[in-house]
Amino acid sequence: MLKHGPGTRRQILRAALKRFADAGYAATSVQHIVDDAKVSKPALYYHFADKAGLFQALVHEAHDQRHRILQEAAARGGDIRTQLEAILAGLFEYFRQNRELMRISFATMFAAPGEVPEDVACTEKCERNFEFVHSLIQRAQKNGELDKSFSSRELAFGFYGLANFHLVAHLVAPGFEPDRLTAKEVVKLFLAGAAPKKLGGKK
Repeated sequence: MLKHGPGTRRQILRAALKRFADAGYAATSVQHIVDDAKVSKPALYYHFADKAGLFQALVHEAHDQRHRILQEAAARGGDIRTQLEAILAGLFEYFRQNRELMRISFATMFAAPGEVPEDVACTEKCERNFEFVHSLIQRAQKNGELDKSFSSRELAFGFYGLANFHLVAHLVAPGFEPDRLTAKEVVKLFLAGAAPKKLGGKK
């Protein structure tokens, strides 16, 4: 008897994630996944069209969860500093709890041909996440919270670059564990810059 419930789907996804993270996409077979998940092939094919569809589901989940974190952070309100700190703190926490999933998601951007399915790149979801941050930057500029001598897109790329560097560093550098304090420092650097500050009108 086939197991068609959502619990079976999650069981298959967990098994696939571990296999993909440990062995890579090309070296993982459907048989490996069903053996690890302790389900039949028909059960897997009920939920996913093929191995590529299973891999893509994981990558989509990673991008969708990042978008959820962005939305929840912005929904709390506050000024742009508060929102950006909440975004980073939320992303750092999610990455700590889902390291393998996020490693796979980031790897798709740099994979050689054949290492991941050809159509797995989630360009639209990546753009959606970036544009959400961009909209926060635009609103902050309109409210006078951010410098208008830069374009909103330049500022969004600046923040995104700082954020992604710390997120990738967490995945590749053992012992690097960004937290809420790190989020505050990153946002402080983004907003204040690294140039010496004027004191009493003098440099």
